[in-house]
Amino acid sequence: MVIDETRSGPRVVAIGGGTGMFAVLTGLRHYTSNITAVVTMSDSGGSSGRVRDEFGYLPPGDVRRCLLALASWDEDSLLLRQLFDYRFDRGLGLNGHSFGNLLLTALTDILGGEEQAIDEAGRLLHIRGRVLPVTLSDTTLCARLDNGHVIRGETDIDIRKDHHDAAVTEIWLDPPGAPNPEVISALGQADLIVLGPGDLYTSVIPNLLVENVAEAIRASTARCAYVCNVMTKHGETDNFAASDFIREVIRYLGPGALDYAILNYHESLPRELLERYKEQRSVPVDLDLGSCYELVSGLRIRPLTRTGALVRHDPELLALTLMEIATGQEPSGRQSVPATVSP
Repeated sequence: MVIDETRSGPRVVAIGGGTGMFAVLTGLRHYTSNITAVVTMSDSGGSSGRVRDEFGYLPPGDVRRCLLALASWDEDSLLLRQLFDYRFDRGLGLNGHSFGNLLLTALTDILGGEEQAIDEAGRLLHIRGRVLPVTLSDTTLCARLDNGHVIRGETDIDIRKDHHDAAVTEIWLDPPGAPNPEVISALGQADLIVLGPGDLYTSVIPNLLVENVAEAIRASTARCAYVCNVMTKHGETDNFAASDFIREVIRYLGPGALDYAILNYHESLPRELLERYKEQRSVPVDLDLGSCYELVSGLRIRPLTRTGALVRHDPELLALTLMEIATGQEPSGRQSVPATVSP
């Protein structure tokens, strides 16, 4: 991997997908241009799944979101950014398709490969950093549930058409997928590696299933931090406390690699918003700090959310915490936490 000398700031590799990755990248881009976003590209539904089925290319949805998060807001790229984010809502063939997904597909045809297409889209959008698929192999995400049932495909695992109350016990990629050499190189040069937030079994951990990726993280001298989800997700992380999220990440990452866990203190979440989540059988993640400290010594417990129609990490608050870790700004001893939360 050729280092771009024009980039400045700590070298951060962010691993995940979905809205969680969008928040991380949106915040970090204001503090460093040395960002590498790593995603699995294993989606099997929506516009991405249709592109995968019809053209045989890796599904571009997570890549598109990362490119948008890192894109410039200057006048030269603003219209393209709006086009990239545009989704067709009518027509028999185009309805539901994202223009950005179709553009990445066209660029793949023109330039002869997904990586070239992603890099060119990044150049057009004037992104701060780079977006990389963790593997260029076409793989399928699989999950085994505690009732023995096996589900194939990221979307089917996520939506869970049946077996809603059966817990995920194991996930794997079929085939495992050869690692993208650019990803392995970026991990070796990083100052900070960020895992999450995002759907645990369909966005974050799948990246660790690609051969040599977990090993590269363990071998890296970078600080490694996991950003825990704020809310549980029905059918995936029901009844999970913070330590359960951390324990699963360590299970697939390997012992000794995780230096920090970033937890949100969520006492201030609006009651009416929590009621809406409760209807979906989703609740705030319990901060069982005693168990968390047994798993990882570096905990950061901060109010990190912003609320509107949904509960989301605030990009600015999250980025400030990540940059503290990247630059070695360590709190003295265990952090003070609200009296209602007991380590």
